[in-house]
Amino acid sequence: MKKIGIIGAMDEEVQILKSQMQNEKVKTIASMEFHEGILKNHEAVVVRCGIGKVNAAICTQILIDLFDVEAVINTGVAGSLRNEIEIADIVLSTDTQQHDVDATGFGYPVGVIPRMESSIFQADERLITLAKEVCEEVIPEVGVHTGRIVSGDQFISDSGKKTWLVDNFNGYCTEMEGASIAQTAYLNQVPFLIIRAISDKADHSAEMSYKEFEEIAIRNTVKLLNGLVARL
Repeated sequence: MKKIGIIGAMDEEVQILKSQMQNEKVKTIASMEFHEGILKNHEAVVVRCGIGKVNAAICTQILIDLFDVEAVINTGVAGSLRNEIEIADIVLSTDTQQHDVDATGFGYPVGVIPRMESSIFQADERLITLAKEVCEEVIPEVGVHTGRIVSGDQFISDSGKKTWLVDNFNGYCTEMEGASIAQTAYLNQVPFLIIRAISDKADHSAEMSYKEFEEIAIRNTVKLLNGLVARL
């Protein structure tokens, strides 16, 4: 992987990575700033995509078409869907699915995209393995989990919705961008990995927890990214 694209969900996260880049060049495309340079001795493009699936998909396609990245890594925060996944833990995607796709009126199961071969998008095995190893080395104080990440254009803060997501998708965590990045990468046959730091429990306490633990989540994902890029 000669050049990687790193999509950050948060301004603060991207700012730290940008400050660590060498030979940085900036291009603004589709109202997004793409920072191209050397990160940990590796060619990289760092960008904040903005919130939601449309922003994330557009950003991913630009990275592939205009910057010729050979892998895409997306980081950010998510709400835990499992009791054993605690706040500040890391979830690495084995695969992703969009939970707000609903063509049940045409006989499709919820989450299935009509007329596509797959609606579940598999992450790259090498990236998963490396990220897990790096996680255990650089942030051993938090748990690291591998499992399905589910995405939708919704901030989940309702216990009933959380139960529905678990029952229908067997997800490990939920957020708003990962599955659209994964789908775009899949269609272009580009390896990807979605990394999420847990900021809340995706229930009635979600908003308060998110604000409290956002800084910890950013710190952990930056440590993980630095270690992972150095190993590629």
